[in-house]
Amino acid sequence: MVVTQAARRRYRSIVDDSGRWDEFAFRPGDIVISTPPKSGTTWMQMLCALLIFDGPEFPAPLAELSPWLDLCTRSLAAVTAALAAQTHRRFIKTHTPLDGLPLHAEVTYVVVGRDPRDVAISFEHHLANIDFERFLSLRAAAVGNEDLAAPLALRVPDSDPVARIPIFVADNRPPPTPPTLASVLHHLDTGWQRRGERNVVLFHYADLQADLAGELLRLARVLGIPCSPERAGELAAEASLSRMRERAAEVVPDATQGMWKDVRAFFRGGGTGEWRGRLAAADLAAYEARVAELAAPDLAAWAHGGWLASGVDPDR
Repeated sequence: MVVTQAARRRYRSIVDDSGRWDEFAFRPGDIVISTPPKSGTTWMQMLCALLIFDGPEFPAPLAELSPWLDLCTRSLAAVTAALAAQTHRRFIKTHTPLDGLPLHAEVTYVVVGRDPRDVAISFEHHLANIDFERFLSLRAAAVGNEDLAAPLALRVPDSDPVARIPIFVADNRPPPTPPTLASVLHHLDTGWQRRGERNVVLFHYADLQADLAGELLRLARVLGIPCSPERAGELAAEASLSRMRERAAEVVPDATQGMWKDVRAFFRGGGTGEWRGRLAAADLAAYEARVAELAAPDLAAWAHGGWLASGVDPDR
């Protein structure tokens, strides 16, 4: 059953196209992992895989098991055929907000949030690790590059990612764009507005850092997968940053396509609060004022700290 929703919004960029979801045949039990970029997407995919396969041994690389359906570097026919051939419970990645996705009552939508300031910093490092020429080559083979303006060049990543946060805050371009404060909070709000629905659940990067085993156990309950607290602790150890870095060739998105200069660099050692003590008081004030414009207080509190730190429980 399709959940009643307003007309879907189409999100389309050089990287991805939410219109590709129109060609996907859902099954009851499917899991859609919907996150802003650099918000713990691969982490959540790993947790789902560990639960679905009851351990760290997977039948294929994570990006094949859980493809980014919207991504324009693989043909849609190839991606949907691969998903149709899967016999295990399917879990699909997207950076499309819920207002751009088909919503089905029998599908679980997992939305993951992260402090937007950390998103901004992480994206700059992510940008620096992309082999842009390889990306364009893959895109040309999959969907063609005739729609792109020429000449096209990747924006040069800022040498100091923190210095770019004021631009991230002030950017008013509508999505899809590289992540901005407005786009991140909009994405999270599409989940927040549906958080009372039984098939929409919110997780937060900070909560995963604070209590990975506990959040994995909560995910198991949401997905209806039996898992004891003891087993959750064992599985959580396989989803640590160091363990995923060791398995980078297996778990980094599209590692086999050669899009990254260094697959291990995909999992950085920073991650949280690198901006603290480095943003000017005026920039922090501008940030807080912009957040107040864009998000309700409860959403803003959760988006920046998760429920364990903020006390704002997204399940209520």
